[in-house]
Amino acid sequence: MKSFVPDPARTTDLRRALGQFGTGVALITAQTDAGPLGMTANSFSSVSLDPPLVLWSAARSSKRHDAFAAASAFCIHVLSAEQMPLAKHFAAQGHDFSPYPWDAGPNGAPTLHGCLATFHCDAYAVHAVGDHSIILGQITSAAIQPEESDGLLFKRGRFGRFTPDQ
Repeated sequence: MKSFVPDPARTTDLRRALGQFGTGVALITAQTDAGPLGMTANSFSSVSLDPPLVLWSAARSSKRHDAFAAASAFCIHVLSAEQMPLAKHFAAQGHDFSPYPWDAGPNGAPTLHGCLATFHCDAYAVHAVGDHSIILGQITSAAIQPEESDGLLFKRGRFGRFTPDQ
């Protein structure tokens, strides 16, 4: 095992170490003054069941950061393995929803079709921490796909799928 002290010169090593932890892939959407906006994230996590709170993190250097940090509501979509093109699309840019069908959700945020789960949230708090902001939301409405599908995962800089052992 290679040990190191994280510092600005070792960000590649730190990224590689953090990449050993596989995460699910989520797409966050919000309705903004400029129209619908989306961002792919692997930082989604539950925080509390009572009240129902979740969080995700956005890089402060992202061109989409300020719009999401100011949004009064947003929707978190848990993506299936079949939705890798959607994840890559919104990782690269956030304004073009034309290839993917969506509807306005109960809080106005775009809700894309075919996701494993969706969580419509009212903004609860935003905390600037290091080079990211932690964005907390209170879930006001949720939905789950009725049939089982493989989840989309991200590990070591690559997308993949979750297939359970028997």
